[in-house]
Amino acid sequence: MSVIAVAADQSVCSPLPVLGRDVTVPLVTGGEVTYAALDYAASAPALQRVWDDVAAYAPYYGSVHRGAGYLSQLSTDLFENSRAAVAEFLDCREGDQVVFTRSTTDSLNLLAAALPAGCQVFVFETEHHASLLPWRDAQVTYLNAPRTPGQAVESLERALADRDPYGPALVCVTGASNVTGELWPVRELAAAAHAHGARIVLDAAQLAPHHPVSVRDLDVDWVAFSGHKLYAPFGSGVLAGRADWLREAEPYLAGGGASRKVARRADGGVDVEWHTTAARHEAGSPNVIGVYAIASACKALTEAGFDDLVARERYLIGKVREGLAEVPEVKVLSLFGDDAPRVGVISFVVEGWNSSHFAAALSAEYGIGVRDGLFCAHPLVRTLLGSDPQDVGECGAPEAAPGEKSLNAIRVSFGAGTPDEHVERFVRAVKELVRDGAKWNYRTEDGRCVPDRG
Repeated sequence: MSVIAVAADQSVCSPLPVLGRDVTVPLVTGGEVTYAALDYAASAPALQRVWDDVAAYAPYYGSVHRGAGYLSQLSTDLFENSRAAVAEFLDCREGDQVVFTRSTTDSLNLLAAALPAGCQVFVFETEHHASLLPWRDAQVTYLNAPRTPGQAVESLERALADRDPYGPALVCVTGASNVTGELWPVRELAAAAHAHGARIVLDAAQLAPHHPVSVRDLDVDWVAFSGHKLYAPFGSGVLAGRADWLREAEPYLAGGGASRKVARRADGGVDVEWHTTAARHEAGSPNVIGVYAIASACKALTEAGFDDLVARERYLIGKVREGLAEVPEVKVLSLFGDDAPRVGVISFVVEGWNSSHFAAALSAEYGIGVRDGLFCAHPLVRTLLGSDPQDVGECGAPEAAPGEKSLNAIRVSFGAGTPDEHVERFVRAVKELVRDGAKWNYRTEDGRCVPDRG
């Protein structure tokens, strides 16, 4: 069934309460309007449940793992219970470790630092830079953008068949594209990796907020995601999965918490015995608030029910895609085609418009927040736009002036907290801007298109 046809269904549940849902913003044309936050793929608003849980805990905040006082003990229990909650959310296997980091980027750089010597890494050019770039000390094979899920699996199998069969290997793949929203065949890619003796890490930054992620069912070796995309914007992330490579690697950061014993040697040096648990890569005072926020979000999404959340998001995707399909000047970007399953992330370009100019007009004249640029996935967006990889274009910093063609796109993204009215207003605004043009003059300032206020 076509994704667009889903718009005929009714929204199956109410949006989850999020912070900022009643915030009003000024319009350049006069007056104010309730802000339509449609940039979830960059950072989702905090769930009200998460905010309430954090606020209730905040007076009891204390140091973890090393304090004898009541608040320290309470905070330690909360921190480790949060680890257990994340493991349950991800359906981790017995023996898997949950390591708390700062973000998906931090998680994948941690894993990159833990790769065994001589490890070969296989990654598609379609990845976000967080999963495209960390593998600088490894032998990396970059795979071309596939045009079908089956082609992705076949491409990976061919590449793995040509690798050194005796050394370690890692495949890195996204679960849902941060540009097109399309779901990738993770289970099939994991099977291909394991059949050739490789391991696989799943970048679930865009998948975990929208769909259940089971490490066990997908049979991935690791999964990474960020709190700020999971309705918990307090500066924490997760790397969860097999313990052996992490346990055998040098600590990601050297310092307190990662070490079990430290002693001076007679020659004046220092002997260190490092932890073999997740603490090995969590040196320093951890972000207890951020970790608890992630655990709270995991529980909130689970209790809300992913079946209902997925069905409602599918309804919103249908409304947006149906509306954009009615505007001939709009081209929606896609790798796998209109019928590919996806999350609430849609990127497009508008004929005759600079993407930054269009996004600026949506914000200034309609109070709608979207994103424009290359979305930290430069090779993918350039491939989708049919441009040469060497062409000018930077993430979030267009070179072209308003009205001129740019090598950037516009991205609208939404999720569990998005009201129907926000996507309906977005569709109306797109149609009006294409039909009537902008009501205001705009100029480029510091690489951004902004309203010209004289």
